[in-house]
Amino acid sequence: MISTAARYVLIGLGVVAVALAVIGIFVPILPTTPFLLLAAFLFGRSSPRFYAWLHTNRWFGTYLANYRAGRGLPQREKVLTLVALWAAILLSVALALSSWWPRGVLLLIAVAVTVHLIRIPTYRSPPAPTPIPESVVVDGRPRL
Repeated sequence: MISTAARYVLIGLGVVAVALAVIGIFVPILPTTPFLLLAAFLFGRSSPRFYAWLHTNRWFGTYLANYRAGRGLPQREKVLTLVALWAAILLSVALALSSWWPRGVLLLIAVAVTVHLIRIPTYRSPPAPTPIPESVVVDGRPRL
């Protein structure tokens, strides 16, 4: 069992990790997944309530479950992440930086993140079952 002070420190660090993950949704250079995994680890060691909240959260719960189970990320999320990443990097390289070495570093980071995202499996949700038309259902059972 950990001390109360250590528990509060871990909860605080978990909250910071979740905040950084949320910022990472909008700032392509800041990764979302590692911060969510870190928050899950910290909450798992300090607060069952926060751990359950993170895993049942409507934005993070499915994302965490799919990633941790090895199913990966949905293709839409991958594409949106890559588009946002490259848009931010290219704007920074073209408009904000004048020296060649920071441009090179940003481009290398973008390439590394792109390779990482491509290597993550693409999650495809199972197709929804086809409903049976009511015309072939009699007394709640399908008519053959």
